[in-house]
Amino acid sequence: MPGETIVHIKNVVCKRCIISVQNILDQLGIPFYEIKLGKAHLKSPLNNMQKLKLGKEFSKVGFKLIERREHKIINEIKSAILDDIYSDEFSSKKLSEIIIEKIPYEYGHITHLFTQHEGYTIQSFYNRIKIERVKELLEYDELSITNISDRLGYSTPAYLSSSFKKATGYSPSVYKNLKVKCRQSLDIF
Repeated sequence: MPGETIVHIKNVVCKRCIISVQNILDQLGIPFYEIKLGKAHLKSPLNNMQKLKLGKEFSKVGFKLIERREHKIINEIKSAILDDIYSDEFSSKKLSEIIIEKIPYEYGHITHLFTQHEGYTIQSFYNRIKIERVKELLEYDELSITNISDRLGYSTPAYLSSSFKKATGYSPSVYKNLKVKCRQSLDIF
C-alpha cells in the first residue's frame, strides 16, 4: 500500500494483543491499515515523537518496538509459527515451508540467525509452542486427545502423549486433572 510503514512489535502473540495494539494506535491517533501478530501496517512513517510515545504505551502492556533487522526477522519467524499453531485448521506443510512463505530469506540463514539470537532452534521453539497449545486445548476440555492430535499435526495420539509427557512430565490425562496448571506465557519464548 502506498506510504505504508511496517512496525514490528515484540510480544504480540494473540488476538487480544492485536486489539491492544489497535487501541493504543487509535489512542495516539496513528492511522493504520492492518495489525497482525508481531507487526502493524501503518499508513505513514512515525516521527520521533510518535515513536517515543508508542514505545512508552507499548511498554505499559508488555510490548516492545523492534528496530534491528535481525530481531524483526526473529519476530516474523515466531509470528509465522504462532499463526500456524493457533489457526483453526492444521497446515500439513513442513515447518520450513511455513516460514519461507512469510520470510524472503534462505531457510539456512534464517535458522542460523534464530539459533544464534535465541539460543535454541526454530524446531525447538515450534515444539514448545505446540505443547503450550496442547495444554490450552486440554484445559478447554472440548476436544479429545485424538482431535487435538489431528488439529496440531501429530502423527498419532500416542505420539502427542509421549511428546507431551517428555515436555511436561505429565501425560495429557494427568495434566487435564491437575488443580494447578503450568502453562507458560507465549511472550517468554
